[in-house]
Amino acid sequence: MTTVCDVDTAYRRCEQITRSQAANFAYGIRLLPPVKRRALSAIYATARRIDDIGDGTLPPEEKLDQLARTREALHLLPGDDGGDPVLTALADAALRMPIPLAALDELIDGCAADVTGRTCDTFDDLHWYCRCVAGSIGRLSLGVFGATDPGRAEPLADALGVALQLTNILRDLVEDRMNGRIYLPTEDLDRFGCTLRLDGARFADPPERLIELVRFQARRAAEWYDNGLRLLPLLDRRSAACTAAMAGIYRRLLTRIAADPLAVTHSRVSLPGREKAWVAARALVGRSA
Repeated sequence: MTTVCDVDTAYRRCEQITRSQAANFAYGIRLLPPVKRRALSAIYATARRIDDIGDGTLPPEEKLDQLARTREALHLLPGDDGGDPVLTALADAALRMPIPLAALDELIDGCAADVTGRTCDTFDDLHWYCRCVAGSIGRLSLGVFGATDPGRAEPLADALGVALQLTNILRDLVEDRMNGRIYLPTEDLDRFGCTLRLDGARFADPPERLIELVRFQARRAAEWYDNGLRLLPLLDRRSAACTAAMAGIYRRLLTRIAADPLAVTHSRVSLPGREKAWVAARALVGRSA
């Protein structure tokens, strides 16, 4: 049986992973009370592990094998954690809170799609992918936050995850393409006459077409934020502040992308740390960014 000390050590490891690797999410997580902060860190550390398998350098068949073994290990929770600190923390959190661990299956499905090179022909395809890799995290987080009306809250948490992932896709447009991945739907590329073919480290498409494509995607993401942020009144103050901080950082990033669409075709767009801290501080006092 895992001791209390072992659990504390496991949570500290998850918090360390979150602080070092979750540059944007860490600002919101800090606003939670300790029990919820530790639980959300356990969820993030687990998701980070799954993402790292998909984004790693192993051959595809080995990645898929690791994802399958990770899925099997998660299915044993909240019972046998195998002495793994990340799984120990996640199992403890799941015993304390109604965290829907089955949502991690969807995250693994999304990562497996990356490994196999699945492409998105339509927005429905992209929505499926976003729901797997990010909507799942929204639903897992909701298990930590709690909500006054869970039935209403769940699809809103899912929508907010989709909004964040759509922003990620725009932010990482060049980086993903250099890694052989295109997430934007083929139907949208065709609509705006773009191929996202690389010429060195930049896209070869005419700039005016890229601008139209990126702004179209940014407007779509903004609509998902508008829907997802209806979740905030259903959460307690600290959980709402955490959610508002994370969403606020990404929405400001989206606003920056929409204002200068060609920036994402040259490099990865980001916000300075002081701006992220400002967004988090406003979220804590209940003001939007």
